[in-house]
Amino acid sequence: MSRPDAPQEGLTYAGAGVDIDAGDALVEAIKPLAKTTARPGADVALGGFGGAFDLKAAGFNDPVLVSGTDGVGTKLKLAIDTGRLDTVGIDLVAMCVNDVLAQGAEPLFFLDYFATGRLDPVRGAAIVSGVAEGCRRAGCALIGGETAEMPGLYTGDDFDLAGFVVGAAERGTLLPRLDAMKPGDALIGLASSGPHSNGYSLIRKIAAHAGLGWTDRAPFAPELTLGEALLAPTRIYVKALLPLIAEGRIKGLAHITGGGITENTPRMLPDHLDFEVDYAAFARPEVFNWLQQAGGVAEAEMRRTFNCGIGMIAAVEAGEAEAICAALNAAGEDARVIGALKAR
Repeated sequence: MSRPDAPQEGLTYAGAGVDIDAGDALVEAIKPLAKTTARPGADVALGGFGGAFDLKAAGFNDPVLVSGTDGVGTKLKLAIDTGRLDTVGIDLVAMCVNDVLAQGAEPLFFLDYFATGRLDPVRGAAIVSGVAEGCRRAGCALIGGETAEMPGLYTGDDFDLAGFVVGAAERGTLLPRLDAMKPGDALIGLASSGPHSNGYSLIRKIAAHAGLGWTDRAPFAPELTLGEALLAPTRIYVKALLPLIAEGRIKGLAHITGGGITENTPRMLPDHLDFEVDYAAFARPEVFNWLQQAGGVAEAEMRRTFNCGIGMIAAVEAGEAEAICAALNAAGEDARVIGALKAR
């Protein structure tokens, strides 16, 4: 005998808040996006239980694999609040590929994890379109991922993103080349596109303190709303730096993320070396001046929270610095000598 309070029809997954059909629709929407990221070694055919990559087809003889994973942090909250979802996927890829690039590796393939409380295929496709764009900019293949609908864990339109990248380098070519570094080596700074994906908890607090909403004009870029300006995606440095790495002209790279120049640059140095940076050698983008003034942020706090205008630092032979800057500028970067290595 059935219980008197039993539902007339059986409970369903959809009734519990998980829409399998929406998940299937999102996968179908993602497939053509993934195909645009195909490269030697990966055919980016989605739908299996795993993604395959052929290192031999990618041109490697004796490769060492380098992996990295990251997220976008509370910049996601800004994307959710503004409804602009097509750029945070670029941030996700950038945060991962720039890290493996700093080890001297070429990013080969990428996987993403997208979790939300309510799956909307249109919103999901917008997010993954950014992931695909980031992969194209980095020259790596989007070979798979996971979409999770988890009602009760995420509320409203909230979602989270995580990314995973695998890169490779020929054995013996990984960075940093600690034995090659010496006092007097030059430090080249590559300009950032803004705060990238770091410091957004403080940025959101400063905006609230200043009484500004995301649809207000950005004080530092009046042609844009504050939300648009602060969602400028993280710059991806892969295509400009890989040729120089392959030529052996880069001794070390530091990806300038949370912790800024002060805490990330030492990560590429041997114990006997230190560094000095001339902060006057590069123009600080206006967004950072506004953040400092509007928030009353001390200079030391600015330098250890934000990139302050430099997204990647390369250690190179001093005599080659100008030629390397010229090559980077020809590749579309804004690069200049900003400091040097010194004995600790």
